[in-house]
Amino acid sequence: MNPPEASSIAPESSRSSNVRWSGLTHVGRVRKNNEDTFLALTFDGHDVRYLGKTGHAPLAGADFIFAVSDGLGGAKSGEFASRIAIDRITRLLPRGSRLSAVGLANGFSDILAELFSAIHADLIHYGRAYEECAGMGATLSLTWFTPDWMYFAHIGDSRVYYLPREGGIRQLTHDHSYVGWLRRKGDLNERQAREHPARNALNQVLGAGNQFIDPHIGAINHRPGDRFLICSDGLTDGLWDRQLEDLVRTPPAARANEPPAQRLVEEAVNASGRDNTTALVLEIPSLPLTSHATITPPHSP
Repeated sequence: MNPPEASSIAPESSRSSNVRWSGLTHVGRVRKNNEDTFLALTFDGHDVRYLGKTGHAPLAGADFIFAVSDGLGGAKSGEFASRIAIDRITRLLPRGSRLSAVGLANGFSDILAELFSAIHADLIHYGRAYEECAGMGATLSLTWFTPDWMYFAHIGDSRVYYLPREGGIRQLTHDHSYVGWLRRKGDLNERQAREHPARNALNQVLGAGNQFIDPHIGAINHRPGDRFLICSDGLTDGLWDRQLEDLVRTPPAARANEPPAQRLVEEAVNASGRDNTTALVLEIPSLPLTSHATITPPHSP
């Protein structure tokens, strides 16, 4: 599969053979339901396997998918919406990849766009068919790792961050909101964006009665030493970008042996906790690792 022509970052071509991950979700200190869900899975063209909350494995011979979805809606419909989004990834993305491998489907960007459209259509259907699901929707931030490339697709205000081997943290995805647009224009700084009264008003999500979606899709040629963070907005409600970087790269000595996702989520909940909080931290290690991966279902409380 060739890398994309647009929205890509290719600092160098350097094959790495391993990926390490950790993930955690927390209901927070205010809400009763956790509408966040995260997914870690691998597929090799034949079989799909769910991965545990922490682990590491070779990239050669298999693709890896990591995703975070934040459901929107009343009662338990938001929780249901994020679960639908994650379930559809499990079923549809490996199939699209297999078809692409044998020349029966287009490249990765089309596969991801079709996946998001299918999830969007499912959520619209459920919202119209069941009164208790009316208006439900979900954000979705997804990464797809191959031996050389990390492809991503995104809609809403969950985020994908890139922590390159050299250089500071940067947000890869766009928040689909008016405040996010102002931030990208440079009209608001990080603090002003977080404190803006319209910060939670989204103009694009999956479902929720939207007629049109335009997911942000791109790719990065990853290198040994690179790290990535996928998170729901509950994490960034509690932590500034600089704190995210410090907790991933240079944590306090007392927390250095904890999984990075645990450090992030616990610190964010302690600082805020007003929303469900989820983090997935992914690393391309500089040294080879022996495979260690457990099998579990998608992660939600």
